[in-house]
Amino acid sequence: MKTHRCIGIFGGTFDPIHFGHLRSALEIYEQFQCEEMRFVPSRQPPHRTPFASPKHRLAMLRLSLVNTPFILDTGEMDREGPSYSIDTLRALRATYKNASLCLIIGQDAFLGLPTWHQWEKLIQLSNIIVMHRSGWIIPETGVIPGFLKEHALKPNESLQNFSSGKILNQKITGLDISGSEIRNRIQKGLSPQFLLPETVWEYIKKQKLYDYLDKNAEIQPMGKILL
Repeated sequence: MKTHRCIGIFGGTFDPIHFGHLRSALEIYEQFQCEEMRFVPSRQPPHRTPFASPKHRLAMLRLSLVNTPFILDTGEMDREGPSYSIDTLRALRATYKNASLCLIIGQDAFLGLPTWHQWEKLIQLSNIIVMHRSGWIIPETGVIPGFLKEHALKPNESLQNFSSGKILNQKITGLDISGSEIRNRIQKGLSPQFLLPETVWEYIKKQKLYDYLDKNAEIQPMGKILL
């Protein structure tokens, strides 16, 4: 069976980008020996209104990808109107005609897939890698279980053998970090340091994003440790 080069597509609002995003992407990048891992920030997400502007979210993502093997894809940022994944996949498929395109989404997003624009056509253009943590249970009834059963990658199959049409559940390291948690901490005057890249945290402070105020407490250097 023919082997295709694997192109990972990691989309999101990245409001802000954090280590949960980056670590998950790295694990999949290495596990499937992806030729590329493309971070695709959404300009106008159909299901939510971002807190930071497209300009700031793009700037933070750009800072976070320095010295990583990842690629920044501005296709959705450059496109007017709602940022539909189907449009992104069509554009990428036109460029990567024979590649194994792999749309990477979280377990919650996968369960909500029927609410996506033209969701049933996504599988015609790419494979889908569903990131999940330990303890995830797929519902026994409904549209998604049937969709998964129809397209699930078999144990003896390799994702690189398919340019599209397959779904794979992939366990990832459970970093319990979310953009909402980071924003809430900032709004409360608490530091999100070590939850996201330091360059991103410095940018948030400089641009005063997420209601950051100069009076926010900074982590003070610890005293000397006597041995």
